Amino acid sequence: MEFRQQTLDNGLEVVAECNPQAYSTAIAFFVKTGARDETPELAGVSHFLEHMVFKGTTTRTAEDVNRTLDEIGSHSNAFTSEEQTVFFATVLPEYQDHAVELLGDIMRPALREHDFETEKQVILEEIAKYDDQPPFGANEKCMAAHFPQHPLGQSVLGTCDSVTALSAEQMRGYFEERYSPQNMALVAAGNVDFDRLVEQASQSCGQWKPFPTQRETPRAQAHSGLEIVQHSAAHQEYVVQITNGPAAEDSSRYAGRLLATILGDDSGSRLFWELVDTGLAEYASVAAYEFQGTGIFMTFLCCAPGDTSRNLERVREIELELESGGVRPEELQQAQNKISAHLILQSERSTNRMFSVGNHWIQRHEYRTVRDIINAYQEVTCDHLARLIQQYPLSASTTVVVGPHAELTPS
Repeated sequence: MEFRQQTLDNGLEVVAECNPQAYSTAIAFFVKTGARDETPELAGVSHFLEHMVFKGTTTRTAEDVNRTLDEIGSHSNAFTSEEQTVFFATVLPEYQDHAVELLGDIMRPALREHDFETEKQVILEEIAKYDDQPPFGANEKCMAAHFPQHPLGQSVLGTCDSVTALSAEQMRGYFEERYSPQNMALVAAGNVDFDRLVEQASQSCGQWKPFPTQRETPRAQAHSGLEIVQHSAAHQEYVVQITNGPAAEDSSRYAGRLLATILGDDSGSRLFWELVDTGLAEYASVAAYEFQGTGIFMTFLCCAPGDTSRNLERVREIELELESGGVRPEELQQAQNKISAHLILQSERSTNRMFSVGNHWIQRHEYRTVRDIINAYQEVTCDHLARLIQQYPLSASTTVVVGPHAELTPS
């Protein structure tokens, strides 16, 4: 296992974790752009652009792109988040050249007008579908409520109004502002020929012109409140709670993920035993998410409308118990074991290692082995968690409830 890195003359960084024993090669372009980099007028453009990248280049049609991916047996896809857009392909090692050449080509899409208008309808259908099925956009509604004056409050998909109003010219402008080689990284993991990877990157991407990009990363202010959204199609109530947590650059992020596991893992956590195992809720979980400049703890709850008030009261009691009594050593050990096992099992796939290497590099410009990450979790103590809980009290949260009623049913 060897980590290698090289920067091209135009600023594109090429990084790889090379494992000659692996049976596959995973390759991706990480673009440091997402929903938080959009203006309200351009809401959804990052995700829309992700779709358009696969619609062809000046030398390839969309059919050419898809056919080539099929011919080399690639497992490929893309996704957009608040902070990143990632395009990836996992192939057999002998097809590394093909994958790099193709991905490099589509990183400079044609953005044709007729493709744009056709794909716009696909995006609008996606938004409508997302809003019309559980949990009916509860996550996005809670993010918007928690970050009312912060770029992280913007939806990745955008809105029907913003996407409808978006023009191809505006998308081209956004592309020219964000898809600089200095704002991207070519990341690989698995059975990688690194020298050949750099050579191909130079051939396919070396002519891209660099230009500066900026991102504001303000730390979010503490926020709390309750919002109830009535949805006629909902039969249960879907609850999302958000409170602030460690940012991507904070070393306490490992303690944050352990705390989320202790409180709300989908099995064996405090919320699981109190609400799910007892039948009071269909699910109840907590996850920690880190962004540049800020982070969050997000609690998910789904239950019958008549149980929501009582369940929210119990969630708050459990959070207050955690704030006053702390974490038991056996809880911490169990959480560390769970996360360590999960990391090791995930690392057996080149694709997962590529995502890990890419995320660490694009967020913090660092490389960490699986053992490095496990050690960071193992070094967390109950005292670390106690300080984290005092810094980020879970009971001070923004809450959004989406369900069939305009108000909570008294318990």
